[in-house]
Amino acid sequence: MAAPPAPERLRAQQAAFTAYLRDPLAHPAPAGVDRRRVAVYRDLVYRNIEGLLRGGFPVLHAVLGATPWAALVRDFIARHRCQTPYFPALGEEFVRYLQDTRGGAAGDPPFLLELAHYEWVELALDVADIDVDWQRIDPHGDLLDGLPVMSPAAWSLAYRYPVHRIGPACQPRQAPPEPTFLLVYRDRQERVRFMELNAVTARLLAIVAGGEVVSGRQALARLASELAHPEPAQLAAFGGELLRDLRAGGAILGSLRQAV
Repeated sequence: MAAPPAPERLRAQQAAFTAYLRDPLAHPAPAGVDRRRVAVYRDLVYRNIEGLLRGGFPVLHAVLGATPWAALVRDFIARHRCQTPYFPALGEEFVRYLQDTRGGAAGDPPFLLELAHYEWVELALDVADIDVDWQRIDPHGDLLDGLPVMSPAAWSLAYRYPVHRIGPACQPRQAPPEPTFLLVYRDRQERVRFMELNAVTARLLAIVAGGEVVSGRQALARLASELAHPEPAQLAAFGGELLRDLRAGGAILGSLRQAV
């Protein structure tokens, strides 16, 4: 039987090589290649990816411990197909793998995906290239009678688990009855900040950022109506102060300029 053409042989060898690099326990090293050289590439692939993930998810690494963490990284390499070659995007790929591919594997802590997402958010915001049209925004504008503008580098998040408290000494096995609300944003010094919110504040920010043309006062009136608050004026005063504090920190950029 004639040997396959050279291009086909090369493709077959490359496929065998990459299969081995991804999952050396399930796939043998390609024939005709020096085993020691192949092992060098195998170890480089794992160590580079493991080091990048460990740097991006230090709490998750500490919570899992060395052996489960190594097994998780090897499973990621073996089963996930990354959509980008850029190392800064590896964290997002890892979160996508946990969500879409791994699911709830036996032995994984129940907060695994949420903790990974929380850790990824910090890096994602830190490197995000965000353009703000300051011609449309008055940084000193009225936040109650004007339309507050949330920073695109401010993300309001909700988790079932208190991810900001999880660590080796705090590993809840069941989600608490109330969700955890967090605001993650870049401040005016370009540092990533985290703020724990209550459900009322999280709902106010959702109204403000919801895309509807509502003033800060209208947003607070809607919130008071939803809560059936007995003293809407008191809620409006508290909400106005909160909006000003968020602007001082950089989570709110200002108010929308009126068209001339």
